[in-house]
Amino acid sequence: MANLRAGLIGLGMMGRHHARVLGSLEGVDLVAVADPGGDKHGVANGLPVFENVEQLIAAGIDYCMVAVPTQYHTEIAKALAEAGVHAMIEKPLAGSSAEAAEIAKAFEAAGVIGAVGHIERYNPSLQALRVRLEAGELGDIYQITTRRQGPFPARIADVGVVLDLATHDIDLTAWVTQSPFASVSAQSAHKSGRQYEDLIAVTGKLQDGTVTSHLVNWLSPMKERLTVVTGERGAFIADTLTADLSFHANGTVQTAWDDVAHFRGVSEGDMIRYAIAKPEPLKAEHEAFRDAILGKETDIVTLQQGLATVVVAEAVIASAAEDGKSVRLTDALTGVLVSESAGAARS
Repeated sequence: MANLRAGLIGLGMMGRHHARVLGSLEGVDLVAVADPGGDKHGVANGLPVFENVEQLIAAGIDYCMVAVPTQYHTEIAKALAEAGVHAMIEKPLAGSSAEAAEIAKAFEAAGVIGAVGHIERYNPSLQALRVRLEAGELGDIYQITTRRQGPFPARIADVGVVLDLATHDIDLTAWVTQSPFASVSAQSAHKSGRQYEDLIAVTGKLQDGTVTSHLVNWLSPMKERLTVVTGERGAFIADTLTADLSFHANGTVQTAWDDVAHFRGVSEGDMIRYAIAKPEPLKAEHEAFRDAILGKETDIVTLQQGLATVVVAEAVIASAAEDGKSVRLTDALTGVLVSESAGAARS
């Protein structure tokens, strides 16, 4: 069977990494790249460098990786769908739920496969966490807390911290629990002089009753990427910077010191750090999309799931604009989309 012919549009900070992976992906030939600014990072390696998506389509590609700024996603994605070209689009799927819905509708109408590049799902620590949660190792899940903090990335020009970073946590939270968001409340801050928020603190509740909290900012001098899931048997901690997963079990040994026992509530048990395989998340993401195109059973972030994430992100921004007013995600379309997301994740 001939290799799939892949194209890449967008040769910026993420595009260069996609070029590296696509250039070495088994069963795939990267045949052309495109960027109106040219090959500024020198990743083409002799491949044709086009200016736009139309030229890329004309090169005869089977699928395309879209790594352009968010504001151009809709135009480029719709052109690919109309040409019958499968596409994976960097997250967020679009800058608004209306545009995200346009993209999803275009791909559905064309009968081609679309996916969203929520790379965090493919981090080994979260993959292992998802398997263990699904196996019931934690029992009932009570709470999910995420912290995603670090310095401001110069690559970001057209979105705030919610669409750029918090969408990771929105997606992974719904994915690992297999439950959609029911409501969110948020507070934001604008400290760097941009029109977009650079700090967001979100509390939420999932439809299964799980309480969530998400702290995301571009104002911290240290980089932190943590997901903590607390349940009836203890807590899992996934560090996606190191791709480590650990488990803190509830203790079974009685604490003799009454004051300490009263203060702690749940006693401390064993702590385990799991030895897990650590494949590169970006490669795993591309392998999953390649397999989806080939008709194999795989776990991709569908356009419907990407749309659901944008809907939740908009609710977060709306809540912050109203000083933390709770926003309920009761729209029927949102419920259907996230339910489909959970169903796809279980397959």
